[in-house]
Amino acid sequence: MTNKHLQDIVNFIMETDKLKAVIRKTRPQGLGRYENSAEHSWQVALAALTLQQYASRPVDINRVLRMLLVHDLGEIDVGDVIVYQANDPAHLAAERKGVARILALLPDQMGDKYLALWDEFEAAETADAQFAKAMDRALPLLHNLYDGGHSWRKHGIQRHQVETVNKPRIIQGCPALWELIEPVLTQAEADGCFDPVE
Repeated sequence: MTNKHLQDIVNFIMETDKLKAVIRKTRPQGLGRYENSAEHSWQVALAALTLQQYASRPVDINRVLRMLLVHDLGEIDVGDVIVYQANDPAHLAAERKGVARILALLPDQMGDKYLALWDEFEAAETADAQFAKAMDRALPLLHNLYDGGHSWRKHGIQRHQVETVNKPRIIQGCPALWELIEPVLTQAEADGCFDPVE
């Protein structure tokens, strides 16, 4: 390996530092600020690591973690959108283009393997990707459940939207987690977590 090889990897690492500046739509529990995408990537990877025994099918946790660590890199270029607006094909294409740009900084086609994992995550057809998607959908939902529905209320999100967007993905990858979440969601609705901000 050459100094250039090492420098290319360092350049990639420093480019990913920009993920810390991408502000998401959910707050860390008990804090008045919104989380950044790097914090989300760390926490969702930690969730996957600790919840892997509850995956609907056996998973290769190393692959899952790699998916989750790269899944939001494209937000460096395109920013974050709330999950209830995230299926816009133009946004998804722009996000993939951003991921490809960033991963291309790595030497020796190293980034190709990670881009393939990103594509697998987005397609959500394998057990690894389905579990990773379940974790990615669960974390913002949990942030809202444990912080008074702050993002739901701010953006006018209703329970049926939360269920439509999140329930199938979470059940597909980690059904036990949805069983835990559903009664808490019912209580959150009764507690006004979907009431509009006045």
